[in-house]
Amino acid sequence: MKCGLSKDPFLQEILRFSLCCRGATLAMQVVFNLLIPDHIADAFSPPRAPPSGYGDQFTELLLGGLGRWDAEHFLFIAEHGYVFEHNMAFFPLFPLTLAGLAHGLLWPLGFMLSLRSRLLLSATLLNTACFVLAAIVLYRLGCVALQSRRSAFLAALLFCMSPASIFMTAAYSESLFAMATFAGLWQLEKCRTFRGCSLFLLATAARANGLVNAGFLLYFGAQSVVQGTMSCRRISKILLATAVIMLPFALFQHYSFHHFCLVSAIDEKVSPELMQLAIEKSYRVRGPPVPAWCAASLPLAYSNIQSDYWGVGLLRYFQLRQLPNFLLALPVILLGTRAIWEYGCANVNLCLTLGLWEKRQKSSSGYYGPRIFVYVAHLTALMMFGVFCMHVQVITRFLFSSSPVLFWFCSLRLQQNEPWMWGSETGMSASNPAIRLLHSWTSLQRPTRSLLGYFLGYWVLGSALHVNFLPWT
Repeated sequence: MKCGLSKDPFLQEILRFSLCCRGATLAMQVVFNLLIPDHIADAFSPPRAPPSGYGDQFTELLLGGLGRWDAEHFLFIAEHGYVFEHNMAFFPLFPLTLAGLAHGLLWPLGFMLSLRSRLLLSATLLNTACFVLAAIVLYRLGCVALQSRRSAFLAALLFCMSPASIFMTAAYSESLFAMATFAGLWQLEKCRTFRGCSLFLLATAARANGLVNAGFLLYFGAQSVVQGTMSCRRISKILLATAVIMLPFALFQHYSFHHFCLVSAIDEKVSPELMQLAIEKSYRVRGPPVPAWCAASLPLAYSNIQSDYWGVGLLRYFQLRQLPNFLLALPVILLGTRAIWEYGCANVNLCLTLGLWEKRQKSSSGYYGPRIFVYVAHLTALMMFGVFCMHVQVITRFLFSSSPVLFWFCSLRLQQNEPWMWGSETGMSASNPAIRLLHSWTSLQRPTRSLLGYFLGYWVLGSALHVNFLPWT
């Protein structure tokens, strides 16, 4: 079933709906930022000059809420580089792209906008473009993997209403990562290994969990070995592609080591304002003495910084005082668990053999088809790591920007509960079933209202809390 028609009405509707949803998120964050006073949070807050001209004031009014929490790190790196040790936890592709846009495409606006304002505007434009592309490639991926236009279409619409919507709009790397990951998976499904590998490389350059995408190549390689279709040339190709995916991580760790470990007593100057912040907050800047992780046999800045600054590690977040954060993450954990459980129950033998003996045929049975196994395994690995090793509250945006399975499963559930949403229209109709469901809210089944309520509730509530420095996912 082909899904690449240039005039596909489903694609046109996804484009329209994704832009509408981005516009709604931008509008909500402005309103909530004006109505709710900012919370004084213990978060990274580097000194910066207040908005001076009318252009800066207007940009801060419209986009200031998008620069909260971790967005401060990305914007700071884009403006100043990796000054503090804990900045090294944020991978370079997103801030470098912001800097390139601010100093390049938006440079003519320098007479009316400061660099900070141009960076905020760059983040908004970049994330809008990446979000729209992510929705489009998720649809294309679903067409190939699920072999169903309708299921893929509804999944893409749900992506536009994701509970992690505010992070797809704010100056975070989630939209860029989702776009690169979904596009890479789509290219793999089309047997375009080199293109898929190149997109996975971008994903790893944006976020450390892009390393997990190498598992898809290794799995397909293991499947070929078991089925006896693997050649020496293909083994070399898969190993090379895996190395390419890991390359950005390795290069960034090498840069971190060179930047913070190979220093002399005389080094570049840090501005007095940033030096004062480092003293007040106990931030480490470049210079002697070097960090303790530099002496490790495998000096990885990323894992050590995550552990030292944020207490990330196996079961380290399992504390009674973190119960509210576990409750915040509970919906996506339950949703992911249900998606994995139902797939496993429908494919017991397939799961017991890890699907290694199943040939990847074009025919499929939708969500429960054998070619979905690797995606479910991917979701399982991400969710286990997120629950047991990370700050659990971030698992909502972590999973919704990394795994297509959640959207596919929700698409399946909605179609099972509300088959009338498609009406009597043909399979190529571009009417929006998500809008149709929302217009018929009172007549929906309870599970449907719960699912859509979760998506919409986290979308709105997240926009209100995040932009005012209040704790969210």
